[in-house]
Amino acid sequence: MKMPSPMRRWEDQIPPVGKNRMRKGMYILPSLFTAANIGAGYYALAQTLQGTAQDFWHFDHAAMAIGVAVVADGLDGRIARMTNTTSDFGREFDSLADVITFGVAPALLAWMWGFGLLPDRGFPAVHDKMVQLGLIATFIFLVAGASRLARFNIQVNPQPSNPGRPGRKYFVGLPIPAGAGVVAATIHLVRGYPILWPQLAPLWFALLIAVGFLMVSTWRFYSFKDLNLRNRHPFQIFILICGFLGLLVAFHHYMLFIVAISYAMSGVITRLSFIFKRKPPEPKHGYNEAPEPR
Repeated sequence: MKMPSPMRRWEDQIPPVGKNRMRKGMYILPSLFTAANIGAGYYALAQTLQGTAQDFWHFDHAAMAIGVAVVADGLDGRIARMTNTTSDFGREFDSLADVITFGVAPALLAWMWGFGLLPDRGFPAVHDKMVQLGLIATFIFLVAGASRLARFNIQVNPQPSNPGRPGRKYFVGLPIPAGAGVVAATIHLVRGYPILWPQLAPLWFALLIAVGFLMVSTWRFYSFKDLNLRNRHPFQIFILICGFLGLLVAFHHYMLFIVAISYAMSGVITRLSFIFKRKPPEPKHGYNEAPEPR
C-alpha cells in the first residue's frame, strides 16, 4: 500500500473554495475608479511637498486633486452596485485607497499649508510649539479617519446616537472623504495661499480637531444612497440641480467650501436639535407621594 507523502504542496492544502477565490480575478471597471482615487492622492502628496510660500499654487493643486478623488470614490461604489460587481477585494482596495487619499494626503497638506510655513516673528519658542501642535492635530485627523474606516468596515447596522433608524440612508460619523473635503475646500477657498499669520494657526488647529471628532463620533450624517436619479422627479428638482451645478462651476472656490462646511455642520445641527427637542422623563411617584387627583 502506497503511503501518502508527508510533504504536500501548499496548493494542495488549500480548500477548493480557497483555490477558486485565489484564481478569481478582479472587477476592472470599479477598480479603475479606485485606482484613480489612489492616483489623485499620490498627486496631492507630490504637490504638497513642492509647495512653498512663493509657489503656493501647489497647495491649491493638491486640494483640487483631493476633490477629484472624492468624486472618484463616490463613483466606484455606485458603479459596483449598479453593475453587480461588488466584491471583498473591491471593499478592501477602496479602504486602503481612502487611507492614502483622504487620510495621509490631507493630513500632510493641512500641516504644510497651515503650520509648516509659519514665520518666526521673533518668538522661536512659540513658533516651535505651534508647529508641534500642528503635527499633533494632523496626526489626530489621520488616526480618526483611519478609525472611521475600520469601524465602517466591521459594522453592519451601526446605531446613530441622534434620531433615525440605522441603515443605508445615514452614515454614523462623518465619512473620511467629507473630512478630507473640509481640508481641501478650505485651502481651495484661498487659492492655496498658506497661513503666514500665527494668529490664524489656532483656528486651523481647532478645525482639524473638530473634524477628527466628527469622524469618530456616533452622530448621524445623510448618506445620499437613497437618491435614485433613474426615477421620475418633478421638473423643479431638475432646475435646482442645474442651478446648483452652474453655481458650482462659476463660483467653485466658494461653493465647494460652503458645501463641505454645511455637510460637516449638518450632523452637529441634527444632534443639537435632538438634544433640545428631547422631552424630559416623566417624574416617578415615590412611595410617600400620592398621584394628583383627576
